[in-house]
Amino acid sequence: MRLIQVGVPEGRRAVVLGALDDEDIEYVVSDETGNHDYEAIVEFPLPTNAVEQVLSALREVGVDEGAYTVVTDAETVVSDNFAALEAEYAEHGNGDLIAREELRSKAEGLSNSLPTYIIMTVVSALVGTAGLLLDSPATVVGSMVIAPLIGPALSASVGTVIDDERLFRRGVKLQALGVVLTVVAATVFSFAVKWIGFVPPTLDPTELSEINERLEPNLLSLVVALGAGVAGSVSLTAGVSTALVGVMIAVALIPPAAAVGIAIAWGLPGSALGAAVLTLVNLLSINVSALAVMWYSGYRPDRFFRQDEARSATVKRVAVLVVAIAVLSVFLGTVTYNSYTAASDERSIHDAIEGAVNESSGVTHLDTDITTESRDVLFTEPTRVVVTVGAPPDNRPPDLAARIDAAVDEAAGRDVEVQVRYVEIETVDRVAGGERWRAERPAPNHGSAPTARSAANPVAQPS
Repeated sequence: MRLIQVGVPEGRRAVVLGALDDEDIEYVVSDETGNHDYEAIVEFPLPTNAVEQVLSALREVGVDEGAYTVVTDAETVVSDNFAALEAEYAEHGNGDLIAREELRSKAEGLSNSLPTYIIMTVVSALVGTAGLLLDSPATVVGSMVIAPLIGPALSASVGTVIDDERLFRRGVKLQALGVVLTVVAATVFSFAVKWIGFVPPTLDPTELSEINERLEPNLLSLVVALGAGVAGSVSLTAGVSTALVGVMIAVALIPPAAAVGIAIAWGLPGSALGAAVLTLVNLLSINVSALAVMWYSGYRPDRFFRQDEARSATVKRVAVLVVAIAVLSVFLGTVTYNSYTAASDERSIHDAIEGAVNESSGVTHLDTDITTESRDVLFTEPTRVVVTVGAPPDNRPPDLAARIDAAVDEAAGRDVEVQVRYVEIETVDRVAGGERWRAERPAPNHGSAPTARSAANPVAQPS
């Protein structure tokens, strides 16, 4: 519930109080003795979802939009009339939606001052980058908690639906600044830790799970961003805490933006592109979902003749965002398709190797290592397969390497370099407790194993 204080303009006392009486609202009137253009201050409690309608009714009888108005939380109201008012608006009201004035105030309150915003964003980026390099989910989550990105993300949407151009522009500028600061801070920090030696020289960021999932995004990433925008709008319009929603919005922005910086520092342009696209898609998705939810909830400019302008601006901005998301989603869709085909190819190759090995008795398939390389910017393909096979001493099937090579080439649909490594296994019979049992173990050192290569290359011995 809310407690409202409204300044009554000179000569409008009777009509203002009449409007409140028509709504069966209990109020208290105090004479204004200050040097203002008000003759009185009227104070009254309202259910949260009644504030918008009542303030609109007061404006229709002469209370200007810029007139003195204070909306505060009320803990308790003891009144039979108020209970009836709550029941009426619960049945015919608009749920838990707060008034436009409160929505604007909350959106502005979520945006920190510029120095604070810059400091918190940079600190969040540094912590997030460290968490990614440590492959520590807890540290990455910690960086999201302090990220101040929810304010700008929601301010732009609020500014659009209530036709506040200043609020919209501030939200857009701060979002762009936040992403750029995160990428720059992550890049500088990544170069620094490489140069100082805080990470092993042989570190491959793509092998870290926390980084890899941001370097190779797919269409499921859109669900996180769209959900964050919807949750942010609902939490703001319902007047509830946005702290946890802020973490969700940061999930969609801070880690991928930090991954861009890491990829740049490690000289991985393709990975940097993937993470950058993910960051941009998430940013746009948060805005379009937040904007759609707020407009669908019924928020409009107070002045009727501005509603058409706000509707036009909203439609145009949503259209631009949707088109941009659709274009960028082609990239995500391609990455998703490539991930699916790569997994399918690996499964096919593995099954083909199993089939070839199983044709020979006494031979065991121990391991398969598949190396892939980029065919172009987006697609990868297997280029080398290393198969480890266990076989008894002096009993290697002579044609096994050739059969494995042919099976791999058929499964991959192209000529792939194949290397077969043999691990000699001895079977030892022992007697224990009167019973005979067998144990298999790798033979000691028997030298290098032969290698089979693709049909286009001769069989060679490894060095």
